[in-house]
Amino acid sequence: MIKRFSQWLGTGFGIVCMIGAATLLLHLLTASRYGYFGDELYFMDCGKHLDWGYVDQPPLIGVVAWLVQHTLGTSLLAMRTPSALAGTALVLLTGLLARELGGGRFAMALAALTSAFACFYVVMAYLFTMNAYEPLIWTGCAYIVVRIIKTGDQRLWLGFGALAGLGLQNKYSMAIFGGALVVGVLLSPARKAFAQPWIWLGGALAALIFLPNVIWNVQHGWPFLELMRNIKASGRDVVLGPVDYVLRQVLNMNPATAPVWLAGLGWLFFARRGRVFRPLGWAVLLTLGFFIASKGKDYYIAPAFATLFAAGAVGVEELAASGRRRLLRPILVALQVLALPLLPLTLPILTAEQLIAYQARLGIAPPASEKAHARAALPHHFAWQFGWEEMVAAVATAYHAMPPEEQARVVIIGNNFGESGAVNMLGPKYGLPLKARGTHQNYWLWGPGEPGKNIWIVLGDQPTSLGRWCGDVQVVANLSHPYAAVWENKPVLVCRQPRQSIQEIWPKIKNWD
Repeated sequence: MIKRFSQWLGTGFGIVCMIGAATLLLHLLTASRYGYFGDELYFMDCGKHLDWGYVDQPPLIGVVAWLVQHTLGTSLLAMRTPSALAGTALVLLTGLLARELGGGRFAMALAALTSAFACFYVVMAYLFTMNAYEPLIWTGCAYIVVRIIKTGDQRLWLGFGALAGLGLQNKYSMAIFGGALVVGVLLSPARKAFAQPWIWLGGALAALIFLPNVIWNVQHGWPFLELMRNIKASGRDVVLGPVDYVLRQVLNMNPATAPVWLAGLGWLFFARRGRVFRPLGWAVLLTLGFFIASKGKDYYIAPAFATLFAAGAVGVEELAASGRRRLLRPILVALQVLALPLLPLTLPILTAEQLIAYQARLGIAPPASEKAHARAALPHHFAWQFGWEEMVAAVATAYHAMPPEEQARVVIIGNNFGESGAVNMLGPKYGLPLKARGTHQNYWLWGPGEPGKNIWIVLGDQPTSLGRWCGDVQVVANLSHPYAAVWENKPVLVCRQPRQSIQEIWPKIKNWD
């Protein structure tokens, strides 16, 4: 049995599984090193308010949050395990996609290795976020298209539709990549699929799965579209030109993987064996073009790269089949290993102090997708994990310093979802009996709570701006964490003598951005 197992480990799938297992282990070992990320705190509260949609995302992340809280719990390890599993599954699927494209053992291993080392995928599999599932769903849709092309089994479009529908309930960007895949099929000999009912039925199935979220958006006045308009008007995002947008992918996906995904594009469009799978190439290019034209964030295209890793690995395997070109194989594998120094920028392997010093020695800083992110000492995915404990402790101190008759009239309000979520997650640890409200994203939709709350503990604001709403504003704590996101270093404020009731003021302080 041991001999058979060792032989299996030497197969393409065995190697892919070992890479996946190493990926999972690394994520589980580092999951609890820092603190809760701001988005994670918000998503956990979404899990306590299950609905068919939220202001800034479809409902799937809320469902996952509900499941995690009712099974694994709310520790960092519990919360982040689903993302770690999704990241591991992506590594396995990338290797399997390489095999489906005609690759052998080396292609499977290289595809899995590049997927495991891609910076964006490492970060997303580390945090509790819907972005961890997006690459897995996109790559799964690409895998189904490959199976349809190879087998001619048009019934598989039903599977494509089901997975695409699930993807739409995860992130709306599924519509871009899924639509681009369908257009890619239309631009290839596989277009014969449109003469049969299955592709149409698959589209109808995706629409049916997505329909509850559409209805929710209609009922709430399309909050997501309002949110997108506000973000564009605020100018908060870093907008890149076409060349810079493409170059940014080299950093986002790890420079060591660039030869592989570039080879993937070339193989899909120009190689004799790859041209049959050209719909995948069109899907990537069309999706890339859409996000460049719409000035999307630089990471929006990232989920498509696993498909290119698989195609590129097959292309490299073919190119380096014999002779001196065979040296390309160990060179590309070694290149991935040589990129290991980038790992501390994506996972909390070092302490915050060590990471700041390490960044200085490397002379690089991870790219920022929002202007405010670049002002933090740490990469955003780390910076927004610091300062929550200090903030909630300060809120608890302010609350407990009040006499009981005042405590009964207190409401806690966060100006961004991380602040509200932090109070709700960490408050019980500091004896806070209240749940925070918020002006940001879905917290605003959840409302201000019961009437009669005329003492406000406010987070994420300044005394001068809060003075518009309150006759008496007191600074009870100044927050200044050296590693936290810069916008969190604002005072904890207590508002007394509000000029209007919180119910009256609530419609005026909506913050969807």
